[in-house]
Amino acid sequence: MHSQFQSGKMYNKNIKLVIALLIIAYAVYQFTEGYIGNGIMFILLSSIFVFLYFKNEFILLAFLRLRKQDFPGANKWLDKINNPASALTKKQQGYYNYLKGIMVSQTNMNEAEKYFKTALNFGLSMDHDVAMVKLNLAGIAFSKRRKQEANKLLSEAQKLDKRGMLADQIKMMKQQMKKASIPNQHFGGHRQHRPSKRR
Repeated sequence: MHSQFQSGKMYNKNIKLVIALLIIAYAVYQFTEGYIGNGIMFILLSSIFVFLYFKNEFILLAFLRLRKQDFPGANKWLDKINNPASALTKKQQGYYNYLKGIMVSQTNMNEAEKYFKTALNFGLSMDHDVAMVKLNLAGIAFSKRRKQEANKLLSEAQKLDKRGMLADQIKMMKQQMKKASIPNQHFGGHRQHRPSKRR
């Protein structure tokens, strides 16, 4: 009973590859029958299912919503992925956690930190995305007074940001960290207090 339930959960991820293989097989049959145009069409169709295997459609739709700052809309698409462990590939699970981390970062730092660290463990395809995660983790570490860890993460983010897309954000965070390292000095702190005149 348990094995049937497990195989049922795996269906979502692997069915795309099965469909792609069936379409390719039919495309080959079309080629052998001389229907070259049909064969090409089915090969192109199969590539869509292969693409969706590696790039989950719900994650892609969530990314589109997030680019428009539509956090509820992005979360709605991610919630359609009932069991990420079985429905997604390893890299897709990385992006799933990455997106979840971004969405909760404004309201729950502890939860966001867990999502971001899980995203790094699963792995992300692009250096820019890894840099973004490390930048967010640096901000969280800094807010929790873990300055050494924050500096390390910020340096790693800067090295990964080869195109300089996060340069302004990294610079801003460095300035904030620098200000925080300076002891608080109140205006007039160096003035000598004059004794009050006795009446």
